[in-house]
Amino acid sequence: MATFLYRLGRFAFRRRHLVALFWVALLALAGVGAAGAPAAGNSSFSIPGTEAQKAFDLLDERFPGSSADGATARVVFKAPAGEKMTDAENKKAVRNTVDALADGSEVAVVTDPYQAGGISRDGTIAYASVSYKVSGMELEDSSRDALEGAAEDARKSGLTVEIGGDALQTVPHTGSAEIIGIGVAAVVLVITFGSLLAAGLPLVTAIVGVGIGVASITALASTLDLGSTTSILASMIGLAVGIDYALFVVSRYRAELAEGRDREEAAGRAVGTAGSAVVFAGLTVVIALVGLAVVNIPMLTKMGVAAAGTVALAVLIALTLIPALLGYAGRRVRPAGEKSKLLGGGRAAKKPQRPNMGTRWASFVVRRPLAVLLLGVIGLGAAAVPAASLELGLPDDGSQPTSTTQRRAYDLLSEGFGPGFNGPLVVVVDAKDSDDPQAAFRQTGEDIKGLDNVVNVGPAQPNKAGDTATITVIPDAKPSSVTTEDLVHDIRDTGADIGSDTGADVLVTGATAMNIDVSQKLNDALAPYLILVVGLAFLLLIVVFRSILVPLKAALGFLLSVMAALGAVVAVYQWGWLSGLMGVEETGPIMSMMPIFMVGVVFGLAMDYEVFLVTRIREAYVHGEKPGQAVVTGFRYSARVVTAAAVIMIAVFSGFIGSSDSMVKMIGFGLAVAVLFDAFVVRMAIVPAVLALLGKRAWWLPKWLDRALPNVDVEGESLRTEGDPKDEDRELVRA
Repeated sequence: MATFLYRLGRFAFRRRHLVALFWVALLALAGVGAAGAPAAGNSSFSIPGTEAQKAFDLLDERFPGSSADGATARVVFKAPAGEKMTDAENKKAVRNTVDALADGSEVAVVTDPYQAGGISRDGTIAYASVSYKVSGMELEDSSRDALEGAAEDARKSGLTVEIGGDALQTVPHTGSAEIIGIGVAAVVLVITFGSLLAAGLPLVTAIVGVGIGVASITALASTLDLGSTTSILASMIGLAVGIDYALFVVSRYRAELAEGRDREEAAGRAVGTAGSAVVFAGLTVVIALVGLAVVNIPMLTKMGVAAAGTVALAVLIALTLIPALLGYAGRRVRPAGEKSKLLGGGRAAKKPQRPNMGTRWASFVVRRPLAVLLLGVIGLGAAAVPAASLELGLPDDGSQPTSTTQRRAYDLLSEGFGPGFNGPLVVVVDAKDSDDPQAAFRQTGEDIKGLDNVVNVGPAQPNKAGDTATITVIPDAKPSSVTTEDLVHDIRDTGADIGSDTGADVLVTGATAMNIDVSQKLNDALAPYLILVVGLAFLLLIVVFRSILVPLKAALGFLLSVMAALGAVVAVYQWGWLSGLMGVEETGPIMSMMPIFMVGVVFGLAMDYEVFLVTRIREAYVHGEKPGQAVVTGFRYSARVVTAAAVIMIAVFSGFIGSSDSMVKMIGFGLAVAVLFDAFVVRMAIVPAVLALLGKRAWWLPKWLDRALPNVDVEGESLRTEGDPKDEDRELVRA
């Protein structure tokens, strides 16, 4: 592989006009496709194999035209102090609002609170429900404007009016913090390279890669039903790895220049060595992201595949566009150790060259490996303690900032009707095979009334055929509480008894039940996902490092860092530690897909640093150095760059903490903390300590396995004996 990539690097360097034109044309093509495509909305949410989804599909079949998947809104009214919603003027204002809402072309049903029992017991709060014929993703802006306009007209009469539900959901934005993250990355690159031009190359290429990836996602969003969050997460991961991969290639290029090689040769060797590490690091990330498909949640699968595509683009750009741009830069990109004149280059050195920080740190760890190992493991273990209290759920309007109308509507409904009113359960009774459907409906309602933590059970609402009915159940606790989750399980257990007595099938659905089923499905999928992803990556790393213990150590180190990161997420978003600093207005359960998504992404990124760092160590060992000295040599050449890459990635991920979407905010924080722990504790401390303790045993591989494995030559050993392969480049052009 090293030889092939070496030739590719030289080809891209020489034929830079052709390579640059290709990427510019691809970016333009993706941009044109995105400009002409419909805007991404909220992806349709289906969870195959869950009871909530089965009931949802049954409603579509048995209640045709009911728009079970249509958008909904609750317009909540509160009377001024000292007044009631039943007062004549307030009643008139509410009914005017209901009439105005009913005129919408996409509106299916609007309930009148005075006819549907939508008045609180104290008479101060009322609500009108609006059901639409289309989903929130398909809802036209004119319908949203009409909804907000009707609420504004009602406010003019003196009422407090807020709107809840998914009808007002908007595309989340990441805020200016993302730009700050890129700014931090730029500063780190300048410090690392000592050159503005060299620092700019990784930023430019990362932006090109993310631009192509996000534009492609936008162009295909409507066709493939990709939600707005998909492009945000793809840009988050693509930007971070794009900068990192380019950083490693440029850094190796400057190191090759410092050894006296000409620029074309240096570009070829940089792609042949660092590029090999980029390929395998990228493969681990792609495996981890595509592996999310095993969870069988379409939305999560699409997010993973889209992000994996952006990572693949980052790899290809690092292998081709970076050497092409290095060709354009010429002598303006200086050898390692030299700074540009603007940043102080050319001045006489006042002191003799000292060992760099990476060398000094690695020497310390090699002298005290056991102490460093114990300190790192104990520290990460302590950080992971809060993860034992992990509670999972999906965000609802109660997790929105208090500045939003959705959150204020949620609070008003909790005040007037109880916290459970925000998460009603829909019980679907399928009595098609029952001898007496009416008796089945009646028994279901009576049995549910006898359960704990139930505030109200509505009357059965049968369909026209009379073989299926829905029953609305109001829990006593808020939607995201453990109490409500227990109630869903109790209703399902009761439904099994009802089924044996009446022959009816009782199912529980609704947004709350769907969230509970999603959490359960994600929990059940976590272990198989870990086995699949870690297993495949373990095999890949055996091929890369030709060792059993090094990949095993890499996997165990990853588990330490991801558990510590989950502990930090629980401490901030569930316990409320530093919540004000992180912009968390409402603590609660951790988003259900957070653990499995973090496992996938963090594993891929952790293996990035493992590959980049340990390949340099193995390169030194293969070339004859003793194990301890190889660790020091590897750190001398790679620690500075790995540190810069980690700081950049942390900065990029931290930028997404400013997002308006609670899921993106939490993922940004979790990934930033995970990279912090993995890069600076696991890879920079635990890895060299373990390698120092293992010595030569770290690189042990059974002879039969050594013969069976392909030699991918990540260290570029073949390049040391490679002649001048300029003639062989023609073979690449023909291929």
